[in-house]
Amino acid sequence: MKVSVKWLRDYVDVSISVEELAAKLTAAGTEVEEIHRVGAFDGVTIAEILSIGPHPNADRLRLATVNTGTAERTVVCGAPNIAVGQRVPFADIGAKLATIPEGLAKRAIRGVESDGMLCAEDELGISADHEGIMVLPPDAPIGQALSDYLGDVIFDVAVTPNRSDCSGIVGVAREAAILTGQMLREPDATYPEAGPDVHTLAAVEIADPDLCPRYTASVVQGVKVAPSPQWLQDRLKAVGQRPINNVVDITNYVMLETGQPLHAFDYARVRDRRIVVRRATPGEQMTTLDGVERTFTDNNLLICDGQGPVALGGVIGGLDSEVTGATVDVLLESANFHGINIRQTETAQRVGTEASRRFDKGLNPESAEYGLRRATKLLVEICGGTAATGIIDTYPHKREPHPIHLTQQRLTTVLGAPTSEGRVVDVLRSLGCTITGEWHPGLYVTAPWWRPDLRIPDDLAEEVARILGYDTLPTTLVRGAIPHQTPNPQRALREKLRDLLVTAGMQEILTYPLTSLSILERIAPHPLVTEVQPMKVANPMSIEQEYLRTTLRTGMLGTLAANERTSPGRLQLFEIGRTYIPRNGDLPDEQEWAVGLVTGSVASPHWATAAESAGYFDAKGIVEGALAQLGIAPVLKPAADPNAYPGRCAAITVHGARVGLLAEIHQEVLDRFAVVSRPVFLFELDVAALTNAGQHRRAYRPLSRYPSVTEDLAVVVSDAVAAGDVEAAIRGASMVVEVRLFDVYRGDPVPAGHRSLAYSLTFQSPEATLRAEDVARLRTGLLKQLGARFGAQLRA
Repeated sequence: MKVSVKWLRDYVDVSISVEELAAKLTAAGTEVEEIHRVGAFDGVTIAEILSIGPHPNADRLRLATVNTGTAERTVVCGAPNIAVGQRVPFADIGAKLATIPEGLAKRAIRGVESDGMLCAEDELGISADHEGIMVLPPDAPIGQALSDYLGDVIFDVAVTPNRSDCSGIVGVAREAAILTGQMLREPDATYPEAGPDVHTLAAVEIADPDLCPRYTASVVQGVKVAPSPQWLQDRLKAVGQRPINNVVDITNYVMLETGQPLHAFDYARVRDRRIVVRRATPGEQMTTLDGVERTFTDNNLLICDGQGPVALGGVIGGLDSEVTGATVDVLLESANFHGINIRQTETAQRVGTEASRRFDKGLNPESAEYGLRRATKLLVEICGGTAATGIIDTYPHKREPHPIHLTQQRLTTVLGAPTSEGRVVDVLRSLGCTITGEWHPGLYVTAPWWRPDLRIPDDLAEEVARILGYDTLPTTLVRGAIPHQTPNPQRALREKLRDLLVTAGMQEILTYPLTSLSILERIAPHPLVTEVQPMKVANPMSIEQEYLRTTLRTGMLGTLAANERTSPGRLQLFEIGRTYIPRNGDLPDEQEWAVGLVTGSVASPHWATAAESAGYFDAKGIVEGALAQLGIAPVLKPAADPNAYPGRCAAITVHGARVGLLAEIHQEVLDRFAVVSRPVFLFELDVAALTNAGQHRRAYRPLSRYPSVTEDLAVVVSDAVAAGDVEAAIRGASMVVEVRLFDVYRGDPVPAGHRSLAYSLTFQSPEATLRAEDVARLRTGLLKQLGARFGAQLRA
């Protein structure tokens, strides 16, 4: 929320610097996220236009003579709204503006030198308006620096959900007054009630008090709709609001001032002079102020007149009842709505407003009357109307304040040390609390209506600490034994795996666990999509985030498609996250997966070498390297997957159990995600299964002190025999410490249907140096084993 310090000073005298004020507010829990200085208009003063003449060389330009307070200057100006007698911002030569930060230079415009410039709001950085020069009030002092006249400091304040009282500038001013020891000047909300009894002019009925606990209304007759006075427009612009007309601007002004949203209806357009607050009938429609025709459900709350809806409660008004230039009488609404229902309506209708954002934090119904009376007062003063006598206040279940019992013992327990009873009472009274009773046996504290978050003794203790300053509380050591930390092997493996994949050159991504059915269907006929109906979120933020994901593949491929457009070349991405598999009548089965993909060139482009695309073995090497560091020796076996090319998919197994998948993604699947990279290799690892696999006991084997012997062995086997099975058999042979496949050959003289597999074998004994005859004996025994198991023959 934007807070104008200049506006804030209307309610509290702040003598400290804005930086100190921001620091105090932040330390007390009202966080000032940013400080913006508006009006650092270097070299800009207020001038008066004395005369206007034609430009000799341009029909659309004019020559204006202005009085700057010290001299008369001639300015070339093309603004259509200049007039003699206006007070305007004048930028002298060298002035630094928002659009000319380097400084205004003197130059000739169509043959006539301009001694400066008359400024529009966008050139001053006040707003984006460039329709004409900025016209100041007639009493703006000539010659005064514009920074002194219009300068302001804007706080960007983060309002937490529990502090709805700070959703208006008065609430922030109240905090500032408490923290600086100043008095708060609350805005006056009294006005003459000279019109007829309001109950003879309108009636209000609340059909659903759960969604609308309170509805107040007033009627002002004989208003004149016109542009707002300059001071009101300036206030709204300072905090980012666009002035519309005096009636609408007043409702926005009071909302920003008090935090209570309001809405103004054209009284003549309220049929039957009656307001009914009810749930919508399913399918009921209305066109709102943004020009959108909306269809409602029975979870949407409507403000209706005697014949139909005129507003979407707490969110946005209806087009048919808006205030226009022809409006004479105004029905003013100040109500309270159920915060959760407002959030659901915002999401369902895809509309959010300043009003709805305040309601969805949970406003106190007690603020409705004050906001109504304050807005009614301004309507009478600014729009020249006559207020009806009294207000309509429909409040079916008024909340009575309940005193909070606060004892010194509880206060000491929460704060960790005794606190002066007098200081505690002073703090609570500064907050607006009413106190009765004595410290022994305890005080009875009633919170003010604007602090509904104060409900229990601990809330009061927190306020004492907050106002006195958390840094003033004494430091005490933790009492009791530090709880024992239970090991979490899966978390430890997950973090280690993440580090290993990053070390391998991969980049981690994080995708939303929420997705849409249409995106999940892009990997169909995957069984996690076709056979399992994903869990649907009850109140999704958007249609793109309606379902819990059942696979990480969609997020991975979607991220690839988005990145390859801006970062062509090699992409190695991975994500470790959860999938959610539905179970009948129960919470979903949450499975943790590590998913990665490799695509693009193996190395960066170089003039001396041709680009080589990443292949299956690049992805395989990443997986095997990472698992080896975890002490896991995977075995890859042929597998099938509906998203992979046939014959280009392998199951990753450990001790015979499947722990993952390695595959080349099929072109049809890539096309559905608009991925242009080819080929794309993807791996999946089940983190829980890897954790179990990593729990197997690993025996220590000392390094041999004796030399090793390396020999090559080429065997011919059937194409049906997996090279991995042959390699596993060789690894299990006596004295073999290392195996590496270095060649696969088909063709003469190898028979058809067979292939030659050439391995580099390393033999080593832990007890003695191997002799040639020892290696020959081991080699012969190995060939016999391979022949018996796979029908392998030594290649001639």
